[in-house]
Amino acid sequence: MEKTPAEGTVGQTYREDSDGLAYSYEHVAGLDIPTVTWWKDPGLRKLYIMMPVLFLGSTINGYDGSLLNGLQTMVPWQTYFDNPSGSRLGLFTAIQNIGGICALGFSSYAADIFGRRIGVCLGLLIVFLGTILQVVPTKDREGMFIGGRFLVGLGSNLAQGSAPLLIMEIAHPQHRGKLTTMYNTLWYVGAIIAAWTVFGTVKYTSDAAWRIPVGMQAAMPVIQFALIFCLPESPRWLLSKDRPDEALAVLVKYHANGDSTDHFVQSEFHEIQETIRLEKLNSEHGWTVFLKTPGNRKRLLLIALTSFFSQCSGNGLASYYLHDILNSVGITGSYDQSLINGGLQIWSFLVAIFFSLFVDKIGRRMLFMIAAVGMLISFTILTACSAVYAQSGNNSAGSAVIAMIFLFYGVAGFAWPGLTVAYCAEILPFNIRAKGLAINFALTATASVFNQYVNPIGVQHLAWKFYFVYIVILIIECLCIWFLFVETRGPTLEEIARLFDGASANVSGKQVLDKKSDLAWSAQIQHTEEL
Repeated sequence: MEKTPAEGTVGQTYREDSDGLAYSYEHVAGLDIPTVTWWKDPGLRKLYIMMPVLFLGSTINGYDGSLLNGLQTMVPWQTYFDNPSGSRLGLFTAIQNIGGICALGFSSYAADIFGRRIGVCLGLLIVFLGTILQVVPTKDREGMFIGGRFLVGLGSNLAQGSAPLLIMEIAHPQHRGKLTTMYNTLWYVGAIIAAWTVFGTVKYTSDAAWRIPVGMQAAMPVIQFALIFCLPESPRWLLSKDRPDEALAVLVKYHANGDSTDHFVQSEFHEIQETIRLEKLNSEHGWTVFLKTPGNRKRLLLIALTSFFSQCSGNGLASYYLHDILNSVGITGSYDQSLINGGLQIWSFLVAIFFSLFVDKIGRRMLFMIAAVGMLISFTILTACSAVYAQSGNNSAGSAVIAMIFLFYGVAGFAWPGLTVAYCAEILPFNIRAKGLAINFALTATASVFNQYVNPIGVQHLAWKFYFVYIVILIIECLCIWFLFVETRGPTLEEIARLFDGASANVSGKQVLDKKSDLAWSAQIQHTEEL
């Protein structure tokens, strides 16, 4: 006898509920992630070959963020802007990060409302406009250049509010940690390109010396804008918009090579779907949610600390004011300074990309700790050598300062900048992930603005004595990492919530744990009554 449509619907609903409950029992112990060699897997191979398009988000930011460091070594740039120094130079440097702070009000909404890919595109359009303002000759030289840098900072952080989220949310769980950590290490590729572009034009005597590197700010955004839609949309975002068929299709295509019956991908899909359902049911989505639970307050604290330490551990001093540091130890030639700057960026990238591959073996917290202790030791020696050179003019001490800068960036590469974005994004549940990442970028930019205003004044008035501020900060950093930072390697993106929220985490399997808790409570009451 044929089933009526109503009977078929009831039967299908029952099977889906039964399947969901079965997967929930699996998820209590954590999703069983198979070991996959990505280059031997057709789906992952296709996905990861496209991943550099998203990595360009960090590369663009690295180019924009470090370009001014190279421009300061150019005589035509100094002449064109009447040799800016002190707080005026601080404004030139800081305005880009002020733009980045202003992206806080837009980036999370762009990512959550329009999707991760369109969020990237909106940011890139603003970067294009900012580049044009900086390059086109005008009577108001300083105003247009500062306005252009503001828009570049705004657009860059708007795009970055979506790009790392898409990497994290489409990556296979086995590779999520490496790929998201690798994302921000590509900042150095942008810095390398900026340094060597400046080096290539440093001998020009016209304004083309600096206009060419500034105009190149639009080159990588053009590539990313053209190729971004070759990548799939985030299955987590699709599920949040009640588009489960499209979300499952993405997971099946790239994580199971088109096999919709694959048990792992079905379990992965159900974990994401049930987690997002629970978040919608039990969580709020506004900005105040960061203050309402112990888990979210801990997340906000870790985001704030990570953002601050990423910029205020002495690295900001060397990054943005390498020109002044080199002058202070007797290296004043534009050619020599450009060569050291370019070499430093290559060295920093090689170290950072190498250690990003060990993020799941060594662990996030240990990498943070190694970096903090190493930076403290090397920066202390750098300060001592700077003092010796300032007091005696000893050339060996000046050379030692250069060596310590390279060592400092070598140990910093264990954690920074790779984990700056990866750690902050992965500790956040989906419902506040875009907002939390926006806070991360805004606080990072705020710390940079503080650096860029305070550092030139401090260096100008105190010289090497100013470095003691960062030695104190590095000591505090070591203590915070040891006592406060949470290790996140191992669990899937959804399961990390249990590390912060415990049994109340809105994660697939919660209903099973709640049922077990209710049964235990009932048994305890019954036992008490019998007594």
